[in-house]
Amino acid sequence: MGDDLCQMPATVLRQKIAQREVSPVEVTQAVLDRAHRLQPVLNCFITICADEAMQEARTAEQALMRNEPLGLLHGIPYTCKDLVNTRGVRTTFGSLIFENNVPAEDAEAVARLRRQGAILIGKTTTSEFGAKCLTDAPLFGRTRNAWRADRSSGGSSGGAAVAVAAGIAPMGIATDGGGSTRIPAACNGVVGLKQSIGVVPHSQTEDVFGNLTYVTPMTRTVADTALMLQAMAGPAAVDPWSIGLPVPDYCKAATTGGDLHGKRIMFCLAPQGRPVSSEVARAFEDALAHLKSMGAELCAMPVTTDFDIEPLWRTINHTVWVTRFGEWARERPHDLSPSLLQQLELAKHVTGVEYQRAMFDRTRLFRHVQGLLQENDFLAMPTLSRTAVAIDQDLFSTLDIDGQRYPEVRANWFPWTMPFNLSGHPAITLPCGFDVDGLPIGVQLVGRFRGEADLLHAASLLEASQGLLLRRPNVT
Repeated sequence: MGDDLCQMPATVLRQKIAQREVSPVEVTQAVLDRAHRLQPVLNCFITICADEAMQEARTAEQALMRNEPLGLLHGIPYTCKDLVNTRGVRTTFGSLIFENNVPAEDAEAVARLRRQGAILIGKTTTSEFGAKCLTDAPLFGRTRNAWRADRSSGGSSGGAAVAVAAGIAPMGIATDGGGSTRIPAACNGVVGLKQSIGVVPHSQTEDVFGNLTYVTPMTRTVADTALMLQAMAGPAAVDPWSIGLPVPDYCKAATTGGDLHGKRIMFCLAPQGRPVSSEVARAFEDALAHLKSMGAELCAMPVTTDFDIEPLWRTINHTVWVTRFGEWARERPHDLSPSLLQQLELAKHVTGVEYQRAMFDRTRLFRHVQGLLQENDFLAMPTLSRTAVAIDQDLFSTLDIDGQRYPEVRANWFPWTMPFNLSGHPAITLPCGFDVDGLPIGVQLVGRFRGEADLLHAASLLEASQGLLLRRPNVT
């Protein structure tokens, strides 16, 4: 029964807990048992907070027995990426520099889940400061893919994706600064949403106006993503992008009723000049066929170089990193990972004029995406150009796609994730197939600005039509 509870979606657990069919203590204990058993295999946690979780579970059970009002996530366990502050629970940012850091306050997203009754069971692994698409760091080593031990979990939210995929908890808080939710979600066959900027307030970013990072949900189903987003979304004084935003009924939106008649979807396999594997192309064609079978009108995206934006993303993002981590790089280089130091070096000589030009280009990108979504309801593309890379893949090495080697992992493996961090539009990845090795393949749908409800509905219809939810990694 324990592992059965771990595999239940949060939406199902919510009903069973409310109806007293299962108890928060029972669920939390099952999740913790599975976390402890699989941690030596997967290495997806930095910290497991078992004592705190069980105390919260007992409190949740007592509230249930007293017939107190229940929060949206009452008694449901979740994990939290170790970049996101958790009050009283060690938060290391994957860095030796913060190895013993214990925040005094929750991040806003964590506080909201706590108020809705969710139970934190542990902090999941991340690359150091979330600075690359592979989840490894000097503090804890490598996190393996949930489907194959010799493949990467992706990153930087690799631990969150692996914990969800492996059935350790139904929900995880992740973050996404260039694809860090969607990349590992695609690698591990789960659902990863990067919502529109401001929909979930970001209380930790230091440049809230120029921000391109997001605190996001990570789940196994679209309905669970909607449930988690329902709890996380809403205005907060700390984030100007969130102020005044209404919160739609995301849970109602993420239903499988209706179809896609009247919806127009523009698709593109790869940005101009970028590679894609034959198996990803096949799975993407299958996903498009499902969308068309539900009544959607499909049209091809015009050939353009407007989405070749890795240099633009790097100029903005790495300049922020130099500002944040430059002093440590000078004074404590031996405490930082070599890949982070290399990335800092790339932005060391970016001028103020170059940075501002990049911000101008970011505005042009936003307007370009807005233009595409005036006539189209959604955009569709593969999330990644190939399935999960080898677990020892180096960020600065070449990338193998169908036997050919390509430079620049970022530009060639996930060219479709970075644009929407910069533009602010919502983007969701969900599984759409598997390669010959049994590794998941993801499809990404992009919606109109603040159009999460419509995006979740389309994603839920696609998820249901594909029938892939019962396929899970064999991790015991």
